[in-house]
Amino acid sequence: MISAVFSSMHVHTLFCDGNDDVETMCRAAYEKKMYAIGFSEHAPITKKTGIKSDWNLNDDRVDEYVSEVLEAKQRWRGKLPVFLGLEVDYIKGLRSAIDSDIKAINPDYLIGSVHYIIPANGAQPFTVDGLPEEFLKGLNEGFGGDAQALMNAYYDAMAEMIAIGGFEILGHADLIKKNCCDKDYWPQESEICRLKEIARAAAEAGITVEVNTGGINRRKINDVYPSKQFLCFLRENNVPLIITADAHCADDINGNYDKAVQALICADIKEHVIFWGKSNKKAVWKKEKISY
Repeated sequence: MISAVFSSMHVHTLFCDGNDDVETMCRAAYEKKMYAIGFSEHAPITKKTGIKSDWNLNDDRVDEYVSEVLEAKQRWRGKLPVFLGLEVDYIKGLRSAIDSDIKAINPDYLIGSVHYIIPANGAQPFTVDGLPEEFLKGLNEGFGGDAQALMNAYYDAMAEMIAIGGFEILGHADLIKKNCCDKDYWPQESEICRLKEIARAAAEAGITVEVNTGGINRRKINDVYPSKQFLCFLRENNVPLIITADAHCADDINGNYDKAVQALICADIKEHVIFWGKSNKKAVWKKEKISY
């Protein structure tokens, strides 16, 4: 029997690529006895970067999104803490969590993630968690089939994002494994050095890393992000961890949290953290022990 207090801080709705609205997600979190819910739509990118996307928040709907979450915060006051956030896709030289338009919405918290890779050879940017055929196209056209170069580009972007800062939670830190973890061409041994580097960087920056069950919820992979080995590196560096569902529908508001807890236990990690809000513009975290 596993017991702990949980929140759901990585949540997407109809404002981007989710399937349910804000109120439906709040109701699900309340019914499943979550401590809190945080909304984290993919931050808009088109006006800022010129990249067209059908899964990021539309630039013209930012005010509507903020208003709807703030209204939910009032409706659920005293019953369910509701937080306003964004998942900011770091895109080298184009988008980061410190951009003025991101700060202008005055979010409670931000998730920093890497989805987009910009190949050095001038090929089109692509997302590492897209369809397998899109991933292979990006690998071949952007990196000449050199998986080592792609792997380094991904973790270079992750390291750059951490160095720039401006966010509280590091999102699905080894997301790239979604399309390559079982591929013979993937340089798994050299990737270990990059995972250690990211763990150290997160510790030095004072960032919380999410244990994300989204890939399991959407039946894309059978493991959480980060992997067990990565979790061990994070533990060695005393990096705080928060369990999230990367929920795109109400049914997944705490989807497969049991597997996240099992992953933590396997990595000899006995606690996770809950986002408690901000004090003097700094995130406040509450540690929660996992008993079983």
